[in-house]
Amino acid sequence: MWEKVQETAKFLKEVTNYSPEFGVILGSGLGSFTDDMVIEHTILYADIPNFPVSTVKGHQGALVFGKIGNKQVVAMQGRFHYYEGYDMKTVTFPVRVMKYLGINTMIVSNASGGVNPNYKVGDVVLIKDHINMFPDHPLRGTNDERFGPRFVNMSEPYSRILQKKAKEIALQHGIDLKEGIYLGLQGPTFETLAEYKMVKIVGADCVGMSTVPEVIVARHMELECLGISVITDMGDEHNIDEVSHEEVLEAAKKAEPNVRKLIKEFIVSF
Repeated sequence: MWEKVQETAKFLKEVTNYSPEFGVILGSGLGSFTDDMVIEHTILYADIPNFPVSTVKGHQGALVFGKIGNKQVVAMQGRFHYYEGYDMKTVTFPVRVMKYLGINTMIVSNASGGVNPNYKVGDVVLIKDHINMFPDHPLRGTNDERFGPRFVNMSEPYSRILQKKAKEIALQHGIDLKEGIYLGLQGPTFETLAEYKMVKIVGADCVGMSTVPEVIVARHMELECLGISVITDMGDEHNIDEVSHEEVLEAAKKAEPNVRKLIKEFIVSF
């Protein structure tokens, strides 16, 4: 893994001559954030050594290098999911590469199903913590100390300082920013009504099929993380019949202007 990460990072540095400070992972339907960037390089995943390829509709499959204000940023247009058949080390491989490109802050976004009755479709949620219910763990197996320690402290997976800054920015720009706990399940099926109830009972506010493995690996390497979720469906008896991937993409698209503005202003504020 170490050699592959270094090889990929070396290739990208040679092609782009970039040392980004921020890494952004764009979830379902949120790929047009890159329209806010002054783009200098766009590299398809298929052209990057050791990179997997995204197979999900709504995930374009490119690494985009550019600037937001005067900050250098690398953005993933499309991520990789455990349900696609990739193992967890492959799912999280890009996070390790971004670390060795130079990022110190990772911003991760996703689409999720809400179970908090105070949420509605289209809400933007600041992730304050997560619950890992994936059947595999990205740090399972022999640990390479060059990446990070064997046992990772996960008491603050999402930086409280970054959360505070995001809330201030949302207030300044009139963005209604909710807060909540995200629960990660493997998918690819949407949850049953009973499973949505379980998510609520165990203490989560929303549920999705990504983010958790990426944040675990980011914290393994001491990257600071900010997590943002868009509520694209509500997991209750009144809405469950309407859930489909197309509905999720459509809801994410409607919420995208607020997410884009929040991330853009967050990066510019540093």
